[in-house]
Formats: sequence, structure tokens, C-alpha cells
Amino acid sequence: MKPFSWLRLWNLALGAFAIGTEGYALAGLLPTVAADVGVTVPVAGQLITAFSLSFAVGSPLLAVLTGHFERKRLLMGSMLVFALFNVVAALSHTYAMLFVARIGLALAAAAFMPAASAYAVAVSPAERRGWALSIIYAGLTIATLVGVPIGVFVGDRLGWRSIFFLAGGLSLLTFVGLGFFLSSSRSTGSATLAERVAVARRPDVFGALLVTIIFMTGAFTIYTYIASFLQQAAGLGGTAVATILFVFGTGATIGNLSAGSLADKIGAPRVLTVVLVGLAALFATLSLAAEIFPPETARWIIVPVIGLWGLVGFSFPSVQQVRLVAMEPKLSAITLSLNASAGYLGVSLGAMLGSGVVAHHATHALGWVGAACELTAFSLLIYTLRHRAFTVAPLLPTTVTSSATSQS
Repeated sequence: MKPFSWLRLWNLALGAFAIGTEGYALAGLLPTVAADVGVTVPVAGQLITAFSLSFAVGSPLLAVLTGHFERKRLLMGSMLVFALFNVVAALSHTYAMLFVARIGLALAAAAFMPAASAYAVAVSPAERRGWALSIIYAGLTIATLVGVPIGVFVGDRLGWRSIFFLAGGLSLLTFVGLGFFLSSSRSTGSATLAERVAVARRPDVFGALLVTIIFMTGAFTIYTYIASFLQQAAGLGGTAVATILFVFGTGATIGNLSAGSLADKIGAPRVLTVVLVGLAALFATLSLAAEIFPPETARWIIVPVIGLWGLVGFSFPSVQQVRLVAMEPKLSAITLSLNASAGYLGVSLGAMLGSGVVAHHATHALGWVGAACELTAFSLLIYTLRHRAFTVAPLLPTTVTSSATSQS
């Protein structure tokens, strides 16, 4: 791959970094946000549901509406809108206004992320697609390593609104970088909603999307309320949460950057099997430690487990995308968009599921619920791998594959 192509990928990763910083850091300050806007923590958690559900629904709709847009302008425009809604969120003084801002942020991100992933596939040779997708998701994982801890640390001292100002500034920086380094790429067509539904109904694609949904549900049942969990189970808050999220981000960065290449070598199904079983064990350990030990002791188990969670859990996104692309490369633009929607649908379900757990004063049980989700995802993965209908599906009509190819 030419150096210039790598430079374009890293500029797209910067956009993902801005999105990840805004999205993930909010979970680390959720109790503070709730107190400031006058709602309970479970209600504040619905701010994450609003973002993720809007992303899940908006991604395929926006892909259709923007299918004929020139790619560079689409990516730049979505980053500019993302920056503007960050300002709106930062200036919000009511829960309703912040809720609306989160929806706007989600729609901008929904336009950007699938287009960025498809662009990465388009400029990469087949044997390097896993690594190229890892570069895009490196923006999200580095956000967990650097952006989120800094955001939580600064937010704890300057107020949670500073997170949105930080993300807005990063968005504008991305906007400028894309203007300089991204080459124009005009799309000649877009798959319709009916064609996207046809792709989603393929047994192999549908099975993979269900795995994504359940995986993300389990992870965000816990992550959405990570600050509350750490406070009650480990007696940690404020700066300590930022430090723990840095540990999480360190593991996530290593896991993401190594997983894509590992999938290229040994196959995505094997990596996904280890990821799902490993996460189930780690999530169960979180709840077990919280229930057996007092906070002063539990923290010595919980903190390293969270680091391992980042390492194992963030191996999933790029590997799952490699699996989807391998099913039918010509459909990659559609399948990657569907997978992004599935992921954020899982985030919204996880936030809602976690909200119910916290509302019933059972924060310690978040890990058990997350583990049950990951075991369910693992069982589904094994089922789809053993049944031929879920691993080999007939090609779709030429109109669908040609539409998908034009989006890349």
C-alpha cells in the first residue's frame, strides 16, 4: 500500500478518535452528568441509548440518502456536523437539550464511520484489509487509551462539558486533515433499503450481525455504568476512574492492532471464539469479586480484569469486519454499514439492560448479565459456523452486488 494511502487512513482514524472520545468518556462521568442536569443515573444512561439507537437506525438510512454524494465531501461534512453538535451538547443546560444533541452527534457519526471503513477496504489489497480496518478502529481504541482518560480527568476538574469541547476541537482538526489528504472519490450509486434488507437476510450475514448485537449488549451493559460499578464495587471514583480507563484503553489498543493481523493469519472464527469465551469469564470475575470481597480488596482484582477486558474485547470489531468482508467482498460497503448499525443497536440494548440492573440497586450483578450475553453470542457463533446455511450463502442478484461495489 502506498504511503499516501496510509496517511489517508490515519486521518480517518482521527475522526474515529473524536467520535470515541465523546462517546466513551461520557460513561466515565455519568453520575456527574446526572447530578448536573437533575436526573437519576439510570435516566442519564439513556443519553448513551439515544446516541447508539440513533446511530443504528440512521446509518442505513443515511447511507441511502448520501449514496450519490462525493465521498470526500461526505466525510468532511459529517465531521463538521459532529463538531457543531458537540458545541450544542457543551452548552446544554437541560437533559432534553443534551438528549437532542446526542441524537445529532449519532447521526453525524453514522454517516462517517461506515464510509470510513468502506474507504479503508477500497484502498487496501485483499490480504491487508484486516490491518486497514484495524487502523480505522485504532482511532476508537486510542480514544479509550488517551482521549477517554483525559476527558474523564479534565471533566472531573473542569466539568463534563469540557469533553464536548475537546471532541469538537478534534472534529475540526479532522475536517482540515481530510481536506488536505483525502482524494476526491465520487460514488456512482447506492444500494436501496430493499437491497440492504436482502443482504441482511442472507443467513451468513444475519447470523454474524446477531453475534455483533449480543456481544455489544453484554459489553455495554457494564461499560455504560462503569463509573457506578467502580464506585460501589471498588470504592473508586474521580481521578481513579480516569486511571482505570487508561488501563482499559491500553489493553484495547493492543488488542485492536493485533487482532486484524491475527485474523488474517489464523482466521476470524478462531479469534472470535477466544474473544467471546474470554469476555464471559472476565465479566463473571468482575461480579464475583464485587460480591465476595470488600471494596478495598476487590479493586485489586477488578482493575486488572478491566485491563484484560480492553485487550480481549477490542479484538472483536476489526475481526468481525474481516469475517463479514470475507463472506462477499463486493458487498463489503453494505455489510460493514449493517455491522455498524448492529453494533450500536447492541450498545443501546446494553445501556437499557444495564439501566434496569442499576435501577434495582444491583450494580454488582452487571458482570453476570454481561457474561450471560457473551456466552449467548458464543453459542450463536458456534451454531452459525457448524451449519452450512450460515457459512455459505448464494450470491445476491447482480443489482445488489454492483450497488455495493459502487459505494466503495
